[in-house]
Amino acid sequence: MEKAKISAKQLFVLIILFELGSSLLVIPGQSAEQDAWIAILAGTAGGLVLFLMHHYFYQFDPKSTAYESMFKVLGKPIGWAVSFLYIIYYAYIAARILRDFGEMVLTSAYPNTPLLFVNGMLIAVCIYTVRKGIEVLARAGEFLFGIMFVISAIGFILIVSSGLIKPYELMPVLGNGPGPVLHAVFTQTLFFPFGEIIVLTLILPYVNEPKKVKKTGLSAIAISGFLLALNVAINISVLGVDLNKRSRFPLLSTIQTIQGAEFLDRLDVFFMLVLVTGGFIKMGVFIYAVTEGLSILFKLKKPSKAVHVVGIVILLLSASIASNISEHIKEGISFVPVYVHLPMQIILPALICLIALAKKRKNKKSAKH
Repeated sequence: MEKAKISAKQLFVLIILFELGSSLLVIPGQSAEQDAWIAILAGTAGGLVLFLMHHYFYQFDPKSTAYESMFKVLGKPIGWAVSFLYIIYYAYIAARILRDFGEMVLTSAYPNTPLLFVNGMLIAVCIYTVRKGIEVLARAGEFLFGIMFVISAIGFILIVSSGLIKPYELMPVLGNGPGPVLHAVFTQTLFFPFGEIIVLTLILPYVNEPKKVKKTGLSAIAISGFLLALNVAINISVLGVDLNKRSRFPLLSTIQTIQGAEFLDRLDVFFMLVLVTGGFIKMGVFIYAVTEGLSILFKLKKPSKAVHVVGIVILLLSASIASNISEHIKEGISFVPVYVHLPMQIILPALICLIALAKKRKNKKSAKH
């Protein structure tokens, strides 16, 4: 564990940027159609519950990383194996995020550029930042948050003032009953983006105000869920349900309608910067988690140098996980939530927390005797 400290404010910013990072680009919950925003709000509620579970595990040993805590809860052999499994999981998710943003850049700006080159440019920035440590990543997030907020606020005002929003596209609310919403929650929005908050348990020990961690985390998740639901509601009300589902990147399609309304030209370029900024923070957190895990498991003397190898592996993985964007999206919708996210975000953490609870109770009984 490196000697670093971040403030509760920086944690707040990191969580919001992390949650909005790729979920603004690849919208979750679209199977609920016009009720996708409700599915996101319901997923937010589930995310709050998951954060409380992860916070409980963090409290088991607030001064240790999640990897080190797993050694203490599960024992060294099993803890090592489970930690290594999470390293693979974090690397895989980082590769998927990198692929998302690489495809976005190719589709929207550089269609004739090789994917590996674009992804290489994106991962290089992440490698440089993560190599400097968690404090630099947190300060970068704090700085970029202000820029993202200003550009997003301007975009929201332009969309509203241009008269593109058609509220009737959101009607009827729950027109198909609660079934599609619940299906979207338990197959999409609970896992992406809110279940991915598990990786941030590795950052919690660095917060210099441990008593504020719980309140900060819950408020950041709630706010990010509201902002994401608002974004989805605007996309649907501007594009309509059908176009919103067909569009690869609905937010960019929404912004491009302002150009179509002859209000401004090429505003989508600025929003690409916003999206890439969020993706940079999210990838940075996952890459940091992989690097820190490898340094603990293999007792590396210079962990910062391992980030280069981690970055190259994630870069190559991002290009090889799917042959095209359609296959990549299909895999992310049908395979990843059930077979990857469910065990790694809910089942395993719940089992580990139960074991931690049992050990705490056993230690208390031993102390009494």
